[in-house]
Amino acid sequence: MSNAIAEYFEALERLKKSTNKVIRKGTRITNDSVALEAGRGKGSIKKSRPVFAALIAAIDAAASEQAQPVNDATNKLKAAKEDATRYKAMWLEALSREQSLVKQLWDERMEWTKKEAELTGEKVTSIHAKRRQKQT
Repeated sequence: MSNAIAEYFEALERLKKSTNKVIRKGTRITNDSVALEAGRGKGSIKKSRPVFAALIAAIDAAASEQAQPVNDATNKLKAAKEDATRYKAMWLEALSREQSLVKQLWDERMEWTKKEAELTGEKVTSIHAKRRQKQT
């Protein structure tokens, strides 16, 4: 392996480990970024040259590995959004159920107050009952 090819492979390893010396960290791994990191010109790695075949295969493999975490993050975000939607629906169902139970409890309390008034002979009515009758 020639010295230049070895430099390209070293540059590729630095890009994989995000220990770049020349180009900005977080740069996508491409033929051009490897060439620039190795101190060569953009476009110096050419597919038409057989000497670069192994290097290009290694660059393609590293690029696909680098793209994988982006997909994982996208999948995690999608799952989190689905969870949020599901939990919101569950919360709304629970809120509706609790509201229904509060109304049922209120109606039972009003009925009990009326029955108590009938049994004791007193005229006891709730202030809130008058408000409810006005609203309906």
